[in-house]
Amino acid sequence: MTDLEILRYAAFSADPAGGNPAGVVLDAAALSDAEMLAVAAEVGYSETAFVTEDRGGGVLRVRYFSPLVEVPFCGHATVGTAVALADRQGPGTLQPDAEKQQIRYVFVTNAGEVPVTVDEHRRATLTSVGTRVAELGGDDLAALLAALRWAESDLDAALPPRVAYAGAYHPILAANSRRRLADLDYDVPALTALMKRRDWTTVQLVWREDEHHFDVRDPFPVGGVYEDPATGAAAAALGGYLRDLWLVEGDAVVELSQGTDMGRPGRLTVTLVPGEAGVRVSGTAVPIPA
Repeated sequence: MTDLEILRYAAFSADPAGGNPAGVVLDAAALSDAEMLAVAAEVGYSETAFVTEDRGGGVLRVRYFSPLVEVPFCGHATVGTAVALADRQGPGTLQPDAEKQQIRYVFVTNAGEVPVTVDEHRRATLTSVGTRVAELGGDDLAALLAALRWAESDLDAALPPRVAYAGAYHPILAANSRRRLADLDYDVPALTALMKRRDWTTVQLVWREDEHHFDVRDPFPVGGVYEDPATGAAAAALGGYLRDLWLVEGDAVVELSQGTDMGRPGRLTVTLVPGEAGVRVSGTAVPIPA
């Protein structure tokens, strides 16, 4: 694998030092599962995306690996890969939409097909698979709070705990203060074991500044990462949660700030489109210098 080209992009930021860094391998057709996992571990980011097949017309098979496991879908690596493809191929290669000046792709992921567009400002927008929201059972909630070292009194009663899906499963807990969100000190073994039992990818911790602005944090111990700096899959799941619980209007645009507490600030835009089963998540991406 010495000749393998591994690109590195910061997603959901215009600054290479911000957002969430992702590894991107645009030609992974010859790699085995074990080799992709080894590359992801060597890169060391929360996820690396691998384009394993180009099916033509902008349709690509894409897989995502954390340093420890394959994940079904990853939003920030999707954004990074789409921008990397647009940077490599150049405008016009895939017959961009002349009116909107966008290049269009479809990523075939383990979770399903994810359409992605990239505009002339290197801003990518993915549309997740259809979202689902379920109750977070009492025993699971108690175990999750204990692993996070939170009390029930730390929760925002207006935003009830749930498990949301938009390609991967994420429990969603809302803090009742920004201070509670800022103090992240969880029991790594306990949270890891619980997330593995329940097939949760990250835990989406949120604090609502107002109806359209949230601060969020995402522990990701099952992937070998203490915290994810900007999480597109969880952002899509949050959009489904807000829609399912009628916490925002049906055509809402919600801005998420993530990574600030880690020194890697990022910005994710969540857009709900009436009649669309998925959730749109948008952000910029830039190369990380070698």
